[in-house]
Amino acid sequence: MRAVQVQEYGGPEVLRTVETKVPEPGPGQVSVDVAYTGVNFADLKARGEGYRVPSLPFVPGLEVSGRVRALGEGVSGVEVGQEVAALTNGGAYADVVVADATTVFPLPSGVDLRTAATLPTVLPTAYALVHAVGRLQPGETVLVQGAAGGVGTAVGQLAKAAGASGVFGVVSGAAKAKYALDHGYDDVFVAPSTNSTASTNSTASTVSAGFVDEVRATTGGRGVDLALDPVGGETFRASLASLAVFGRLVSFGNASSAEPWRVGQPELYPTGLSVSGFSILTLAQTAPDALRALAEKAFAAVAEGVVSLPVTAEFPLEEASEAHRLMGGRTSTGKLLLRVA
Repeated sequence: MRAVQVQEYGGPEVLRTVETKVPEPGPGQVSVDVAYTGVNFADLKARGEGYRVPSLPFVPGLEVSGRVRALGEGVSGVEVGQEVAALTNGGAYADVVVADATTVFPLPSGVDLRTAATLPTVLPTAYALVHAVGRLQPGETVLVQGAAGGVGTAVGQLAKAAGASGVFGVVSGAAKAKYALDHGYDDVFVAPSTNSTASTNSTASTVSAGFVDEVRATTGGRGVDLALDPVGGETFRASLASLAVFGRLVSFGNASSAEPWRVGQPELYPTGLSVSGFSILTLAQTAPDALRALAEKAFAAVAEGVVSLPVTAEFPLEEASEAHRLMGGRTSTGKLLLRVA
């Protein structure tokens, strides 16, 4: 079968299509004939700096849609030939991938395979940020970094559906601002991207943290009740500075590759702030039942038309490097897919 492999860390050019053996599912696992694979920023960090990579060579990719090929010992709840979406622990840039049965989800009625490939990582993450971790209440305000990306697109719609009185986004350019305004945002602040200097191997650029004054001005000096940050570094600090009294910040990534954030009494005590974190990949390992519950609610929101995630670009599997170049250039919006079968 075909697989896109990384044999050394570097730019998009290190992605190479190779022929390799078809993987077989072990106990508690399912193999899937892949139709579409979702492209995520975590894939770029894996390719460029070894994020969550156990060893080289490796095949990137964290989410797929397709049809069940084979079942490992002890697996129930899905059948061979059934259409599914799956969250994987890598290996999704391939014709066939193996996933733990706990992260393989039968498709809701009315959801096709192309749409399904957008669901496994982005939608449960967005749902958790708004509800399970962020605990957004009707009438509250929310600030979202990367508002035009996959998670940002879904969060804007979910926050509006949850009754937020103000949904504000931060993006790196005017085109992205227009896109975000079409997907649930009431106001969007443009903070141009700057190249990250936190890691010499990083492919990331970070959004300038010069949005705090605009947030304060827009909210009458109050700040926001909830801030969602996938960037880290100075952007994390600026998001914290954008919070209202008793505000909450959820960190769900470190695109800047900055040093891990540390927050203590001096930052939190004066206005009763709180900081929490979320990683869907970690949750899949530590609390798969909680992940399944999140995924079911998120998928239901898609099936009911509460939220949609536009596919804005699609590439053949062999052109995975072009998908990485587009996402790495920070001009993409919505969701990028690889067409496998």
